[in-house]
Parts: sequence; structure tokens; C-alpha cells
Amino acid sequence: MIDDLERAIEAMLFASDEPLDARQVAGRLGDEMTPGEVRAIILRIAERHDESGIELVERGGHWHFQTPADLAHLLRRERDDPRKLSRAAAEVLAIVAYHEPVSRAEIEAIRGVQTSKGTLDVLMEAEWIAPAGRREVPGRPLIYKTTDMFLQHFGLASRKDLPGIDDLRAAGLLDPVDLAFEVAMGELDLVKDGEES
Repeated sequence: MIDDLERAIEAMLFASDEPLDARQVAGRLGDEMTPGEVRAIILRIAERHDESGIELVERGGHWHFQTPADLAHLLRRERDDPRKLSRAAAEVLAIVAYHEPVSRAEIEAIRGVQTSKGTLDVLMEAEWIAPAGRREVPGRPLIYKTTDMFLQHFGLASRKDLPGIDDLRAAGLLDPVDLAFEVAMGELDLVKDGEES
């Protein structure tokens, strides 16, 4: 049987405009519960909604309800996606995600080209990256990190869920020039092996 406290926490998570963490929920309940006790109840709620029409998921320590991925196609409408990223913005976002915290100079060193301030502004407006302080080196450059909104938008529980090199290769997302080079090098090795025998 579901008690009133569990129902209240479920209602808070459902009605909230943004994902909440256990500390925020505990704060809304007053001094009644610790964040640890709230988290235990949230886990029960998530388990109860497992395999239902909605699911309670954790993204970066924050909880929210969403449609399960296998049902999303039923709710999708034809519309223009307002967040079409340029290639430069996608590259910068990937660099920040995989190397955070990272400065603009470090981003430029990895990309091999200058990065305009506008590219970083677009990603900050989307709330996918945010300043993470300053690097303790001469000039104290600003460094950037991804946000909880980034995790939520891309359906990641944490940065550990980012795809690895093998996942990217399997999805066909690596540069065709790199793949052609690997194939050519592999074929060259095969020819050398054949000549030696």
C-alpha cells in the first residue's frame, strides 16, 4: 500500500517544471525527512513505475518523469527542432563533454581551428554547457563543463554513459577519412603478411 508521504513525493516530482534531487524534495517537505530517506522513497516510486506508460528516471542526480523510449514514437509530432547545431557547435559540445572541464584555448587546440564566442554562447543558451570556474594558470582562462540539462536532453544518467570509440565506430559516426585510412593500413598489413609467406 502507498502511504501519503510517498504520494506527496510522487506528486512533487510529477508536477515540477524541472528535475528535482532528493535534497530539494526533502527541503520542500520541511524537517520531516533526510535526503537519504527521500531517495529511498523515490527509488520505490521508480520501481513501481517500471514498465508502465511513464517512468521515473535519474539524470545527474535529479529525478523526473518521462515517456519510456519504446513509446516515444507514439507521441512524436512533426515539428521543426529549434536546436539545430552547426558542425562547429556539435564539435565544441563533444569536446566539452569528453574533456570537461576545458578552456576555450584547449577546445581550439583539439579542433585545430579558432572557436568563435558565438558558438559557446549558443551552447550556453541551450543550457548544455556552463562556466565551471577558472583554470589556475597565468591568465586564469574560463573553463566549461556540461550541465544536467545536457544529460537530460541526451538521455544520459551521467557522463559515464557517453558512447566510447567502439560505439561511435559501430554507429558509423566516425569520419570516413579515418575509417578509410584504417582499412588501407589493414590491407597494407595483409599484403605484407602475404608477401612474407
